[in-house]
Amino acid sequence: MKVAILGAMPEEIAPLLERIETKEIDYANNKFYLANYKNHELIIAYSKIGKVNSTMSATIMREKFGAEVLLFTGVAGALKTGLKIGDVLFATKVVQHDLDISAFGHPFGFVPGSPVFVETDKRLNKIAVDVANELGINLTSGIIASGDQFVCDESRKEWILRTFDAAAVEMEGASVGQVCFALGMPFFIMRAISDEAGEKAEFDFDEFMVNSAKTSANFVLKMVARL
Repeated sequence: MKVAILGAMPEEIAPLLERIETKEIDYANNKFYLANYKNHELIIAYSKIGKVNSTMSATIMREKFGAEVLLFTGVAGALKTGLKIGDVLFATKVVQHDLDISAFGHPFGFVPGSPVFVETDKRLNKIAVDVANELGINLTSGIIASGDQFVCDESRKEWILRTFDAAAVEMEGASVGQVCFALGMPFFIMRAISDEAGEKAEFDFDEFMVNSAKTSANFVLKMVARL
């Protein structure tokens, strides 16, 4: 099986590249890394920040490299009370919180031709739960909202939570979900909570990145082994 593994930033895929021998391909102003692991062909890349970049990267992984499933790891800001830094959750659904054509009578997050909420793959989610149990990780789930902004404003945080019932917020997951929905590719999205998406979010982010990337890399490779 050809498995796409995506991270939003270089730091999020670096631990994977350290553990697996890869072939590097430059394409569309980005780098894609091909590897073999547990009888699967891997396509590894970082999407770059934002919805446009992540859309392009996911599409390339599917259309150029033939990915059959996509696993997307990274970090996110917590929205719901009870989530704290270090917690890990997977998306049951993804939604674009900054998409607004409500002037035409549509709900926030609506994209013509697809649902407001795009569901992730139930089989991949079940594999993730099994891996979490094996590793002793407390894995939760919920809706993840994406938009082209780093949310560090309390009023914006509360609006996203209230409007979409989202558990966490980041900048790429929902656009990748849109690609996977359109191209019929099962996908999985996991996020480690790096901050509380509030007034102090900008102070928490960088410190958390390296450690969460290592944990996520180990997790996703164990998922690949179960595919």
